[in-house]
Amino acid sequence: MYGNQYQSTPPVNEGEELDVTIEAVGEKGDGIAKKDGFVIFVPGTKAGDEVRIKVTRVLSKVGFGEKIGEAEKKAPKEEKPAEPEFDPQPELDSEDFGDEPEDADPGDEPETDEEAPEKE
Repeated sequence: MYGNQYQSTPPVNEGEELDVTIEAVGEKGDGIAKKDGFVIFVPGTKAGDEVRIKVTRVLSKVGFGEKIGEAEKKAPKEEKPAEPEFDPQPELDSEDFGDEPEDADPGDEPETDEEAPEKE
């Protein structure tokens, strides 16, 4: 995370515009957003706000920004429709398809005319 003493360049620059979510509110009432772990204070916002900001000042460990509008709503990523779960042996309705129910005993299969004893 940011704040490591060996990190030398903040991930934002003055004048940069960003869409951020205000994660918390500081003790002085400013909203707190983060960019790659780097804290940016944004006055006039509250926790949960999704806003577009312009970075106004960047120090070594924190930045300051001003709200310039609402965050742009990104188009949702096109997701493939969920594929149905593969069932290698789907249950079939034995009445509709003439199949034996799964719980039938294999020894109870009906005999063919050739195997059936003749009835007199």
